[in-house]
Amino acid sequence: MKPPGADTVLVRHADIGVKSGKVQAEMERRLRDNIEAIVRDRDVDAEVERRWSRILLHADAESVDAATDAAADTFGVRSASPAAVVPAEKGPIVDALAGTAREYADAAARGDEDLGDTFAVRARRAGNADAHPFTSEDLERDGGAAVFEQLPDPEVDLTDPDVTFSVECREDEAFVYTEQRPGPGGLPLGSQAKVIALVSGGIDSPVAAWEVMKRGAPIVPVYLELGDYGGPDHEARAMETVRRLADYAPNFDTRVRKVPAGDVMDLLAAEVGPARMLVYRRFMYRVAEHVARETNATGIVTGEAIGQKSSQTARNLGVTSRAADLPIHRPLLSMDKSNITERARRIGTFRDSTIPAGCNRIAPDYPETNATLEIVENAEPDDLFERAEEAAANATLVDI
Repeated sequence: MKPPGADTVLVRHADIGVKSGKVQAEMERRLRDNIEAIVRDRDVDAEVERRWSRILLHADAESVDAATDAAADTFGVRSASPAAVVPAEKGPIVDALAGTAREYADAAARGDEDLGDTFAVRARRAGNADAHPFTSEDLERDGGAAVFEQLPDPEVDLTDPDVTFSVECREDEAFVYTEQRPGPGGLPLGSQAKVIALVSGGIDSPVAAWEVMKRGAPIVPVYLELGDYGGPDHEARAMETVRRLADYAPNFDTRVRKVPAGDVMDLLAAEVGPARMLVYRRFMYRVAEHVARETNATGIVTGEAIGQKSSQTARNLGVTSRAADLPIHRPLLSMDKSNITERARRIGTFRDSTIPAGCNRIAPDYPETNATLEIVENAEPDDLFERAEEAAANATLVDI
């Protein structure tokens, strides 16, 4: 619930705060730009202001919720709060806390809000120690007393309250709020170099791409068109999941490189036995490397996790990885499938990833699970890597 008169969003960043002053300033500017891009993309009426260690969004009462959601969907944001701004004086701050508690009590009486049984007041002062004639403890004590008077059957719980009334007091103004909407955390998108994201349309690869985006790395999505082993529904799933990822990055180029691979899939199905999926993955990595050279990307990200599939045993991952010179990033490496699925639901890619695609599987009946490099190299066509280079050269750009 918002305080009365809330017209500002208080944005807290995540890992930016551990950087040096120069790097922090640059990352804060980038974070501001990214928030502005999402705000514009969603047609939210809000202005973004950067201050040291804080970013603010100024909006009217009708737009403040949408502005808060936009900030909370931005990589690098730890949390965002719709807040009321009052003078940095104890009287106005205490009055604002009391008014917020009164709004809560009225909403609870109407059945519009669950007030809970316990509350706390948290206050934090920033700036010079002598900037205010009061302490954080003064605000918590007097503010708590004011809140206590407004609530029915109030009970204080400083350990795990149902509702927390919060104050962040700066030198010239104070922000009063009651909620912190969680953001993705991480670093601002664009603060790291680009990586190739191999997307298949399944549950895992979009989550892996999202995870590296959260660490600041823009993605170059690459989709291998599998001919008879894929199909239009399979492709549509991949494009829709990338479209959802693009919602988090409206100021970045997320066009998909669609690589023709149907001929190679026919060849592997006809000529390669138990090691077929390992050969295919080596082909896939080489395609990604060629696209990386073209786009100045510095790595490859996949949705692989140890042991999740026969091609992803620890030994098989070691063999397939040797086809690439670039690092292969696997942010889901140690995650359980249930955790990956939960993350897909949270970021909005799960529904599109699970639409029935009707594709034909290329996996052999008895796949190799304990391969050596010699086994795989003997199984793969002699011109596999040349075919990968040719396929990458024939990629088409798909504007999603």
